[in-house]
Amino acid sequence: MKFERNNIKINKGGLKMKRCNNRCDEFEPVQQNHTHECEESTKISELSSAPHNHRFAVITGEAIASSCGGHYHTVECRTDFYEDHYHILTDKTGPAICVGNGKHVHFVDGVTNVEDCHRHKYQFTTLINDPIGCV
Repeated sequence: MKFERNNIKINKGGLKMKRCNNRCDEFEPVQQNHTHECEESTKISELSSAPHNHRFAVITGEAIASSCGGHYHTVECRTDFYEDHYHILTDKTGPAICVGNGKHVHFVDGVTNVEDCHRHKYQFTTLINDPIGCV
């Protein structure tokens, strides 16, 4: 982390952090950044033996500044449970995709971890940022 003035520092994700109650080792965000909602189903897996998919819903992590001037978000969650297993998604979104009126979404494309000898692909877009906020 890089330090600035007045007990403010910038974390690895580019967020400004301030010292908590003058304690040496604890910092908190100066201002909360935006997040996105996500809900989707994985693609069907095990087509020949036990075809199934999983559902998930998650709130992304706060915006993380990228080197090209935009931002992305982390996505981490468990899917629903199906016949003795679930899967874990650990990913990051692509850059913001403008949808008009100052709003944006992000695209995510990946695969879950392996459980019960298989994994699932997923592709989804986040829901719009600040859906009822003013522009």
